[in-house]
Amino acid sequence: MRDIGVDVKMPSGEWDGDENCPFFGSLRLRGQVLEGIVAKLGMQGTIIIERNNVRYMKKYERYEKRTGTVAAHLPSCIGEVALGDRVKVMECRPLSKTVSFCVIENIGGVA
Repeated sequence: MRDIGVDVKMPSGEWDGDENCPFFGSLRLRGQVLEGIVAKLGMQGTIIIERNNVRYMKKYERYEKRTGTVAAHLPSCIGEVALGDRVKVMECRPLSKTVSFCVIENIGGVA
């Protein structure tokens, strides 16, 4: 098991030989660390997380809610992830057209 340079719990699941795993494979992580809620699980090895943020609209003197989605690679060693779980993702090299993040921790809990 490799140290990825971020203070997270080590995964408890089994590794199936996936090279795109930051803990057991050769995937290097760098850049942003984001947190979000799992919104979709449909793809193989990839999940969609949803991030909510609030910004102030100066013209209307009110706040506006915005929702953004990020596609992230889900390594097999992280284990089971359910809809509504909070996960922590970190930036990596592009793994596909839309995936440039990798899940590093399942914080758990249904939101």
